[in-house]
Amino acid sequence: MLGTYFYHQNIRKTIIAFGNLFNNITVKSKDADGDTFSQIRVPLSYGPTQKFLARLEQGGSITNEDGEIVQMTLPRMSFEITSINYDETRKRQTILKTPQRNYTADDAKKKYSFSEVPYDIGFDLHIMVKHMDDGLQIIEQILPYFTPEFTVTINPTDVHKKVDIPIQLTDVSQDEEYEGDFENRRSITFTLSFTAKSYVYGRIYETGIIKRIFATLFEINEAVTGAFLEGLTGGVNIVASGVCGATGGVAGLTGGFVASMVDVS
Repeated sequence: MLGTYFYHQNIRKTIIAFGNLFNNITVKSKDADGDTFSQIRVPLSYGPTQKFLARLEQGGSITNEDGEIVQMTLPRMSFEITSINYDETRKRQTILKTPQRNYTADDAKKKYSFSEVPYDIGFDLHIMVKHMDDGLQIIEQILPYFTPEFTVTINPTDVHKKVDIPIQLTDVSQDEEYEGDFENRRSITFTLSFTAKSYVYGRIYETGIIKRIFATLFEINEAVTGAFLEGLTGGVNIVASGVCGATGGVAGLTGGFVASMVDVS
């Protein structure tokens, strides 16, 4: 069983859905004249916060017209995976099948898979700002949506469509780094911890589609007699259905039938 290749990108899709939540956050600040406001979109990227703090201290690879190294600008956000843990509280029966729903009559096969496996994926969202007010603007645009969870919908496989993934906010912390004299640059970092109640899915299987069913309906008559009908009174109908097989218990019928009799007296 192990060794059969499949890749549904379940964890990758969860990462993309998480990042899209914070992709359009903006902050406003006063210009030099003190009367007008400028609005900027906060950049978001994947990576640990230490990577971006190191770029603040060492500078980047971009130089201006005078040949001076341009430092990374703030505010900026980044996020990363911190944990992937199995969640036994959401586990369903392993052999429970989920069939494909969006198939047509022209399809020769129908897809299905067994139960999904629940995993909690931990994320940390890092908010790096130069001014405290910028950081407060950002977190106040995030916190009201998590009470304490926010639900996103993804399409993990061809069989599983529109699966809801709750993302819970579990912790908010703040750290300010300030070393050296007053000329050194300080950085304020807010860290928001989340847990995504996601799933991983196994291999997709295929099976034939039942396209035709034959049923035989007939009225009771003299040809159908015997002990099979003893004790019944009034008009009786038999619904017989089945496939090829041994001769059934009803006289005059061939093939394997399951007969259902109703006394309508």
